This record gives sequence, C-alpha cells and structure tokens, in this order.
Amino acid sequence: MTTPLKPPGPILEVPAGLDTVYANLARISHSPADIVIDFAHLLPGEGKATVRARVLMTPLSAKLLLRALSENLARYEAAFGEINVPVNSSLADNLFKPFHPPEPPKPEDKKE
Repeated sequence: MTTPLKPPGPILEVPAGLDTVYANLARISHSPADIVIDFAHLLPGEGKATVRARVLMTPLSAKLLLRALSENLARYEAAFGEINVPVNSSLADNLFKPFHPPEPPKPEDKKE
C-alpha cells in the first residue's frame, strides 16, 4: 500500500519593492478573536520606538507560527550552536551593550 504524497505548501510570491523591516522589539496583544504583533526598532539610548509593521493573526495561526518558530530555532541551534538568553539583566541591556572583542593574551599570561 502506498502513502499518498503530501501536497506541497503554498507558493509564496514576494512582490517587487517589498520593504524589509528590521525589528529588535515586538509587542504582543490579543483579543478573544485576534493576536496582534507589533514589530519595532529601538535604537540604543532612545526611549521611543516606532512600530514598523503590524501582523494580525487568528489564535490558531499564532500557535502554528509559534510551533514553526520553535522547530526552526531548534534546527538553527543544531547547526550553529545554542542561543544563550540573558538571565539576570534586561534584554535591552544585552541587546544594546557595546561589542568589545576579547583581548589577546598578554605575553606574561602564556605558560611555557
């Protein structure tokens, strides 16, 4: 007995000129019928972020998105290593602290 082939998912067409939005902040709200996700970009030192995109979904679609994100993050971590989430400070503090490359070892630190 053969298993029927699963139909392929929908073909997504990306229109020319579609704006790409970078977001490092998301606000999620809901009503009994909808989940609303506002995406914004917060600059370091700024107290105000402008919403750049709003996505409105049914609760079922939001739950399916959550599942798809979880599966894709698991694949990402399997390929590139675990994503460490900061615990004892605000996420914004960790997102916006300046990058300091590690210092090379000093000659006196080297053991022979």
